[in-house]
Amino acid sequence: MESEGIRFFEKPVVSEPVWKRIIVESNLPESLSPLKDLSRNLWWVWNNEARELFQYIDSEIWEECNHNPIVLLEQVSYKRLVQLEKDELFVSKMIQAKYLLDEYLADRKELEGPQIAYFSMEYGLHDSLKIFSGGLGILAGDYLKEASDSKVNLVAVGLLYRYGYFKQTLGLQGEQIANYEAQHFSKIPVQPALDEEGNWIAITVELPGRNLVGRVWKVKVGCIDLYLLDTDHSDNEERDRSITHHLYGGDNENRLKQEMLLGIGGIRALKKLGYNSDIYHCNEGHSAFIGLERISMLMPHLTFAEAKEVVRASTIFTTHTPVPAGHDSFHVDLFKYYMGGFASKIGLSWDEFMMLGKARVNEDHFNMSYLACNMSQGINGVSMLHGDVSKVVLKDLYPGYLEEELEIGYVTNGVHYSTWTAPEWKEIHKKYFGEQFPLTQLDFDVWKNIYKVPDEEIWSIRENLRRKLFTYIKARFADTWVKRHENPKLITDVLGKLNPKALTIGFARRFATYKRGYLLFRNIERLAKIVNNPEFPVQFIFAGKAHPADHAGQELIRNIVEISKRPEFRGKILFVQNYDMNLAKMLLQGVDVWLNTPTRPLEASGTSGEKGVMNGTLHFSVLDGWWVEGYRENAGWALPAEKAFDVQDLQDELDAETIYNILEQEIVPAFYKTNSYGVPEKWVGYIKNTISQVAPNFTTARMIRDYQERYYNPQYERSVKIMADNYKLARELASWKYKINNIWEQIEVKSVDIADGITNKMKIGQVYPCGVTIDLKGLSCDEVGVELVISDNEDPKTSRILETIELKAGTCKNNICCYQLDFYPNHPGSFNYGFRIFPKNENLPHRQDFKYVRWI
Repeated sequence: MESEGIRFFEKPVVSEPVWKRIIVESNLPESLSPLKDLSRNLWWVWNNEARELFQYIDSEIWEECNHNPIVLLEQVSYKRLVQLEKDELFVSKMIQAKYLLDEYLADRKELEGPQIAYFSMEYGLHDSLKIFSGGLGILAGDYLKEASDSKVNLVAVGLLYRYGYFKQTLGLQGEQIANYEAQHFSKIPVQPALDEEGNWIAITVELPGRNLVGRVWKVKVGCIDLYLLDTDHSDNEERDRSITHHLYGGDNENRLKQEMLLGIGGIRALKKLGYNSDIYHCNEGHSAFIGLERISMLMPHLTFAEAKEVVRASTIFTTHTPVPAGHDSFHVDLFKYYMGGFASKIGLSWDEFMMLGKARVNEDHFNMSYLACNMSQGINGVSMLHGDVSKVVLKDLYPGYLEEELEIGYVTNGVHYSTWTAPEWKEIHKKYFGEQFPLTQLDFDVWKNIYKVPDEEIWSIRENLRRKLFTYIKARFADTWVKRHENPKLITDVLGKLNPKALTIGFARRFATYKRGYLLFRNIERLAKIVNNPEFPVQFIFAGKAHPADHAGQELIRNIVEISKRPEFRGKILFVQNYDMNLAKMLLQGVDVWLNTPTRPLEASGTSGEKGVMNGTLHFSVLDGWWVEGYRENAGWALPAEKAFDVQDLQDELDAETIYNILEQEIVPAFYKTNSYGVPEKWVGYIKNTISQVAPNFTTARMIRDYQERYYNPQYERSVKIMADNYKLARELASWKYKINNIWEQIEVKSVDIADGITNKMKIGQVYPCGVTIDLKGLSCDEVGVELVISDNEDPKTSRILETIELKAGTCKNNICCYQLDFYPNHPGSFNYGFRIFPKNENLPHRQDFKYVRWI
């Protein structure tokens, strides 16, 4: 009989992996615990002792992790840590670095002066914290570092991006490839911002049909706290988590949500954190919503008009953009979809609300820079020239005034000395400028001590820094070219021709077409002769990113890479990919000349050249941005400021020829003509002039002092008066403006009289009585001013004011007031003239604070 055996059917099993999270932290020995504190405060970025300490731990990992001490401490082996425990020299240096940090912070425990709340879309503090893209962010990062060094009472707000800006790689044909690498927040110097009960602080911002939750993170920048908002977490819907994924990524709708988070959410975060700052500083228009949110917080106690007086008095707007198209704006339909509820929240109709971001009623976009201007008493550009350019860009907000009259000032950007100056130069400065330097950097006479330094000592530093640059570039260049499978013969050829003794010129910046990176290549044959001169060789190093949407900029990069591979340019023209802060430091410290060729006046400031001059790198640039103020004869070179041609192609041709001529006739001879000791005396003289006469004017120490003197301190004094006695002055000003607003159009000009008539010829030395009679409709003559405006006799669109003379109020009867002036012509010629009336109040900070003006 046959055995049946065991029979069964295997049932389908549904089983998914069940994972549980475990975090393994680096096992840092207790004796080395100071390293953790040092790694978590970005003070180490500009402290040489701390940087050298981390490098000493493991130089290979230090380079592999791109100088991120948090990752370094995670990746270094436990065996190595045990060795360091027993290394007396290392332990001694660690204790010293921790002592320096503790002493630094203790000296800044109590900060004096008005508290500044600083808002920026990006901050360039270090490559390990990817929340910046370029110049705007680097400037903001330098500003925080200087605020810490200069003991400024400041708190900063920004966004924490998961991917930040892109990492650039180049394909075989030079095409730019944008790579986005996620930041692991546990591996960067951010910590959750906690309340007194230890709860993670979060804020909400209302979006259509839902709330956006922003978590608040904290970054320590010396003694300055930087708070960053992040939406990439489970409290938000999937569509909202990506809001803080990319800096300047996504569409215009995502940009609007980012700016709502930064402005509205940023103010709410400061309130939850317990801050009640005195002055609010918008670094660009991205954060302009701070004014609206502050008004809404004041509204339970004040009207909109009263709250606006308080907000304007305590807000500063810095614009960095020299063209109208560069200012963020949002179509009215999109804007209404997201901000539609805010108008009623602050007691305005929708049309009234929209006019906060428009210059004309019929405009179909809401402009964030216009909003920032309407919410700010102080407005400034970022260089002297850019201040004037900003008046042109923003003049539509102030009809009735000529652009040169506008209360738009400037504070020229600077750079953080301790971040960007090479250690070799810091040693020289300590030796000759005094042990207290850079604490004494605002004493410009101190910098003149550079003339005491022997020429040989300066030239030795310059040659050493150039050698370091080429060692760095060869390693970086070879690695990237091998990874993209370049021809080995080409790699060998290029590396073999790079010459660490040759005159080296750097050009590195964002690749936008107005920067004119193509200018050097207008005459390829002439350029080839310059770089291949056997006695006096020249080499150019390029670097920079083009925005992923800027196809023209990307094409320019591709063209330069293509040219660099031609036989006559191998090792003479080099494009180094992925321009970051570390590469920028090496270039700015190591090249001999920094070349800048923007289309004037499209460079708002520019700070890369300022970093160069701190290191004795000579500047060669169009007279644009900061170089308008910085250029000194025998301390660099400049292209003429005047534009010779209206056709840009012809101007490019002229500028290119000028560059070639200056290179051949001035720069190359000065570099290669040496004395018997091998030192180019004329070149070293240029270096000394640069450090003495140029560099001290462009530090963030000078910059932050300018902000204090021109904006922070005066506005703080006025803000205190505005808020005193339960906002008495704010209420009075709002009431007065309301009165003027209701009467202004009713004011009637009865007559305008000028002796002999101004259309007739006048003679210098004679007196011509003028009179303007006005029915003030109930206003007093002290509330309305009348002035005579005289301009040159050019096209009315381009004419400039030569003189403005206010008439004196004379007899007043039954609301009829006669204003009088005895006019004395001072200069011969043909002129335009006009009269205008304007509201007067001694408590206005300036005329454009209340924009009413009427020409008669």
